[in-house]
Amino acid sequence: MQEISTRKRIWGWYFFDWASQPYHTLLVTFVFGPFFAAVAADFFMGQGLEDEAAKAQAQTIWSLCLTVTGLIIGFGGPVLGALADISGRRTRWVLGFSIMYVIGAGGLWFMDPEGSNLWWMLGSFGFGFIGAEFALIFINSQLPSLCGKDDVGKISGSGFAFGYLGGVISLFILLLLFVEQSNGKTLIGLDPAFGLDATAREGTRAVGPITAIWFAAFMIPYFLWVRDGKSTGQRGSFGDAIRLVVQSIANLRNRLSLASYLGSSMLYRDALNGLYGFGGVYARLVLGWEITSIGIFGIVAAISSAVFSWFGGHLDRRLGPKPVIIASIVVLTLVCITVVGMSREQLFGVPLAEGSTLPDTIFFGCGVLIGGFGGILQAASRSLMVRHTNPERPTESFGLYGLSGRATAFLAPALIGVATTVTGSARLGISPVVFLFILGLILLIWVRAEGDQE
Repeated sequence: MQEISTRKRIWGWYFFDWASQPYHTLLVTFVFGPFFAAVAADFFMGQGLEDEAAKAQAQTIWSLCLTVTGLIIGFGGPVLGALADISGRRTRWVLGFSIMYVIGAGGLWFMDPEGSNLWWMLGSFGFGFIGAEFALIFINSQLPSLCGKDDVGKISGSGFAFGYLGGVISLFILLLLFVEQSNGKTLIGLDPAFGLDATAREGTRAVGPITAIWFAAFMIPYFLWVRDGKSTGQRGSFGDAIRLVVQSIANLRNRLSLASYLGSSMLYRDALNGLYGFGGVYARLVLGWEITSIGIFGIVAAISSAVFSWFGGHLDRRLGPKPVIIASIVVLTLVCITVVGMSREQLFGVPLAEGSTLPDTIFFGCGVLIGGFGGILQAASRSLMVRHTNPERPTESFGLYGLSGRATAFLAPALIGVATTVTGSARLGISPVVFLFILGLILLIWVRAEGDQE
């Protein structure tokens, strides 16, 4: 078999980010999430709830879906990672989770605009989301084998930048050719492509199968150019994998830097996922934006993510990942405070003139910062984890990283759900994200910038 060059392997690895980013861009944040929230809110109003209560209930069940999927991802990831490390085979796992991704995303086509199958659609979304996140654990574990430690930050940042570029292009395609506005036309005044029925919201519902097709097509370079290392010749059981994970967790008591980093990233990445999961929902429920406006917001955020991630990767290479992470958390915390303090009628308690567009302008600015510094934060976090990774057990190590990012992935959605229920406000429901960012920042005090490899 012809040997594959390092350059091709890196580009094949990049293509996973390009292929998978639309699940987050199109489904979680900017198209399906807000569409689901709007359908759910209308459904609950039809059941007799008042406007604000219906919106709060819509946000609550969306948070429940993200909570349940987060628990499954968090506790399943390390065990599956340990199984892969025992055998030395990871690509087959990526293939299996890719199939989950495609089935889950494609199933969203069947979303009923009247809201009759809300729970079925949450199940389909969650199934695909679990596949996407499990695959990501295995992809991340391949990063240390692509390059030396000094280049990890640059490659991680470039991968995220390439992925966000794919997210931008896919979002452009959806907005220009498929997603209907209230007048039944797309953003450029066309009927939805391929004769899709605007009254049945088929253009918007097409986001599911389009995301699935995009992923299947652009994963081809990954499977062609990325190969596993030599097989260990071992076949592990789930019992073996669980024992390895338990041992790794027990060893954390002797590795203060790694333990602190996993705890810190658990909190701040949960906060970031909360922002991503509820940003579009906030725009729809609090500011009353149409899906196309949220899509434009998403394009701005995704472009900033691509640019900032590339720049952040080079900054990581020069300064190291820890200071880059700290700066990103500070900026995102300030953004969250701004979002919580703003509504259509007021800004930090100061009344706004009726019809003021200031909230829209501010939220667009927040979108640039969320996308940009969120991208930097993810890339630098992956880089810092490599500095704490055991080279002999990379998938298990990144499984623990996935566990730290997902073991409490229920926390932000659950806290947002509780805060939304208690306050009866979709806006104030976002406030717990601020405290998660601050707690994550505090734990970084004990993290060694140069890492802690066994």
